Amino acid sequence: MSKPYQPDPLPLENLDYRQLFALVGEANAELARYDGLLQGIPNPAVMLSPLTTQEAVLSSKIEGTQATVDEVLEQEAGLEKKGEKYKDIQEISNYRSALYQASEHLKTYPIRLSFILDLHRILLSSVRGQGKTPGEFRKDQNWIGRAGCTLEEASFVPPSPLQLLDHLQAWQDYLDFDDSDFLLQVAVAHAQFELLHPFKDGNGRIGRLLIPLFLFQKKALSQPMFYLSEYLEANRDEYYQRLGAISQEGDWNGWIAFFLKAITVQAKQNSTRVKAIMALYDDMKLRIHEITHSQYSVYLLDALFSHPIFKTTDMVTRFSQEHGIHEKTTPGLLRQLKEAGVLMELQAGRGRKAAVLCFPELLNLTEGHEIFTKP
Repeated sequence: MSKPYQPDPLPLENLDYRQLFALVGEANAELARYDGLLQGIPNPAVMLSPLTTQEAVLSSKIEGTQATVDEVLEQEAGLEKKGEKYKDIQEISNYRSALYQASEHLKTYPIRLSFILDLHRILLSSVRGQGKTPGEFRKDQNWIGRAGCTLEEASFVPPSPLQLLDHLQAWQDYLDFDDSDFLLQVAVAHAQFELLHPFKDGNGRIGRLLIPLFLFQKKALSQPMFYLSEYLEANRDEYYQRLGAISQEGDWNGWIAFFLKAITVQAKQNSTRVKAIMALYDDMKLRIHEITHSQYSVYLLDALFSHPIFKTTDMVTRFSQEHGIHEKTTPGLLRQLKEAGVLMELQAGRGRKAAVLCFPELLNLTEGHEIFTKP
């Protein structure tokens, strides 16, 4: 394939609705169950903060980064990594920043191309991205294939830059259109964005980031917090193969079926994890109060969920500034939680260097396996 791809006009025609609607029904049911859980969480941004970090890690991992949730949180708490690991974590942190800013933006405004350029600028605001025109659609012909291949040897050539803006405008118009079902529509919108490949770098991450944002815009979700990268990373080869089959064979039905299965499986996994996090939150609400007997126990609880790895000095400052808690009070509360086994020390405090503590139960729950052994 050496000719630039010509995207199919949207909305699509000639889909196999009889096959797809059975899958749509199952995916809708699981997504609705998950959203029911979301609606029951009083402060989802706090309680599900670790899942947002996990999404940033997994979406970036599909593109080749090699960092974990705990490594990202450790670096943010002051346990700095070096070399390529540092760069990986910077990319992940950028992805998470883009998610947070996008969520705020969509409370007032719809998804527009200018908004996507802003997200791209945030995503690539690091040393690796500065030469890849952050915040700009590409003006050159790009292609995909093995390392060092020529245009003639490419496995996929996205649309010409001369036609790109027209295709992107048509894609934006499709987002405003009400297709036969919003899950079928988000499957098409995600794939079309990836096939347009409008940026020099970051296309996959922006495309995956848009999935929960689109579902939120269509009011399929009460919060833009449905993360699909866990399934897509676990099935990375099929993910790329199904996208490739659209451009090579026009197989939209196969792609949409794969995507709907991803929604169904991920919604079940997300629901299980959210239930576990909610149960841990309720349990810790009681435990922290029993341990500290403090009027500030609920502030401690929310701080541990939003920052499960932290510098003690950062926590002291945050409590002082946000809640007016005396700076001598917080260290005593943290010491009580550490002695009770709720917190674990990752780095001892020495001289002017603050101790770094973590909340192992939440981190283990987020990762899905034990990465920290409680003291």
